[in-house]
Amino acid sequence: MSVDGWNTVLVLGGIRSGKSEFAESLVADAPTVRYVATAADAPADDAEWAARLAAHRARRPETWTTEETATDPRRLADVIASAGPNETLLVDDIGGWVTVLLDPAHQPADDTATIAELAAAVRACAARLVLVSPEVGLSLVPTTPLGRAFTDALGAANRAVADACDAVVLVVAGQAAWLKPGAAQPGVVPAQAGPAPVTATAGPATATAGPATATPGPATATPATGRTGTPAAATGPAGTPATTTASGSTGTPGVAAGGPAGTAWAAPTMALPMVATGLVIQPGMELPMPDEYAGPQAIERLATLDVPGAGLGALERVVGFAAATQGTATPAPWGSVRVLLLHGDHLGDAAAGAVDGESARRARQARAGRGVLARLAAESGADVHVVETPVSAPMEDEPALAGEQVEAALRDGWRLAEEAADAGAHLLVLGACSAGTEAAAAAVLAATAGAETPAVLGRVVTGSGEIDDAAWMRRCAAVRDALHRTRRSPRGAKDVLAELGGGDVAVATGILLGATARRLPVMLDGPVGVAAAMVSRDLAGQARHWCLLADHRGDPAVRLAADVLGLTPLLDVRLDLGEGANALAALPLLRSVLALAAALPARPSLGGGDDDEDGEPEPEPGPDEPDFREPEPAGPGPTSTEPPTGAETRTEPVDPSGRRAG
Repeated sequence: MSVDGWNTVLVLGGIRSGKSEFAESLVADAPTVRYVATAADAPADDAEWAARLAAHRARRPETWTTEETATDPRRLADVIASAGPNETLLVDDIGGWVTVLLDPAHQPADDTATIAELAAAVRACAARLVLVSPEVGLSLVPTTPLGRAFTDALGAANRAVADACDAVVLVVAGQAAWLKPGAAQPGVVPAQAGPAPVTATAGPATATAGPATATPGPATATPATGRTGTPAAATGPAGTPATTTASGSTGTPGVAAGGPAGTAWAAPTMALPMVATGLVIQPGMELPMPDEYAGPQAIERLATLDVPGAGLGALERVVGFAAATQGTATPAPWGSVRVLLLHGDHLGDAAAGAVDGESARRARQARAGRGVLARLAAESGADVHVVETPVSAPMEDEPALAGEQVEAALRDGWRLAEEAADAGAHLLVLGACSAGTEAAAAAVLAATAGAETPAVLGRVVTGSGEIDDAAWMRRCAAVRDALHRTRRSPRGAKDVLAELGGGDVAVATGILLGATARRLPVMLDGPVGVAAAMVSRDLAGQARHWCLLADHRGDPAVRLAADVLGLTPLLDVRLDLGEGANALAALPLLRSVLALAAALPARPSLGGGDDDEDGEPEPEPGPDEPDFREPEPAGPGPTSTEPPTGAETRTEPVDPSGRRAG
């Protein structure tokens, strides 16, 4: 149980809930385990109970040792208290221990004092300790005195032990829900107690958070809000993605996003318990959806604006998207924008035709504030963060990533989105500069959408601008062989990432999930982003609704994925400046559209302002100027409902018969 931050955990669950199997999985990586069995042996006439005990014994590895405490319930506290710091104990379970404690053979006894002794031993335990206990408090109150005594004693024991443990997890139908997280949970990097040390100067700066080091380059972009930049710190231990920023201005370093003790989890999200407590990111997560009313209201409002022509055309969609993600019918232009540029090459023929070292050169350019991406970021006031992702193995020969690398990459991507939200970003731009990303995206699309590889794999263009058909065929063959190798493998999200997607697609998927949890829109730009969006559908279907696609670039993979995801590209200019740079080139236009939609008044006929050419409102009519009056209606009938007055007053008598008198 390689867990930092806590040593003791209580696993609760109902009958046949899977609590024992879950507890055993927590200590599966320990070299030796002392299994403390608390239940008494089965009576000779109870074959079913004997079979249960035998099943538990059969699951224990040969390296585990078993210790019995059924003869003396007080001995359990002594075993726990005497365990050394290098030991791992698994106690299964407290329900059996309470049964023995209430046995008449051990009475009279002070049950309350014995439970308090057990809790004190757990609290002072130096070993790594996992305790299992049944949760029976959700059923009806037993009808027998003995049943009530058992549930009362077990409830008191569970409460006392849960209070003493660092973490508590409830297992229901095989699914774990962490009730009491510790300082850190399995798979989550512990948060720093405070900001990591940082050295910031006018030139290169160094930001340090834990073992990994991130080195921002010279300043290239100033956020549109005018605030100082925020260099991102490396998140996680060595081997996990490190983040660097192209903004060299003085600011506050990022803090590693870990458990609840860290500042990175300050803003609550619907999925916070899932990640913050260390449970694996799993399919079927319920994440937030954009506002379903704000988007249509914003589109309806556009029809009322004082615009000389027909309006914003296809760019009305960006107003609806911004309104839905911001939760208002008058969305504001995106101010703070963060670009996450992923770099992690794919080995093998997936990168056939790529120039050696070219992807690393592009990453260095972005870090140093040079190149197309950095220049566009400077123009747009965006921060560029280069994220080093795991290198992917040749997909045609073996899985691109190991299972544990996929889990870590998903969590790292989630943390990157959390850091961006905490830094005040209004929009994420997702790009990549890895070698072989086109083939990896094609493989993901083939696995998730049934696409034919030649139809979604773009042509290979050399550095001199020539088409390299031989390299394209090698890439197609690599994808074909990878799909053949995995033809009998599951097609779940994590399986696809491990077998085909690789490091950059896995981190990108985590970014989309984390951004969705924090209601942060993401602009996709290229094969990696759309491949991640395809995979994220199985983990949280809400993620695609927070994605925006500026341009399809003419890329067949992007075209197909956009069609499947229901993402209509806003533009069709076919920019090919590199992932991330295309989105930044379109960003000023999108901002202008949002600014117009927010600032323009309604048409005068709908009550909006009517300004003259000098920009001043038209003056009210003076007292000598004729005022417009409603014309009198023509034809028979009264012209007024008021009685006539003055010169219009009739003096002739009126004949009751209707004829004029005289």
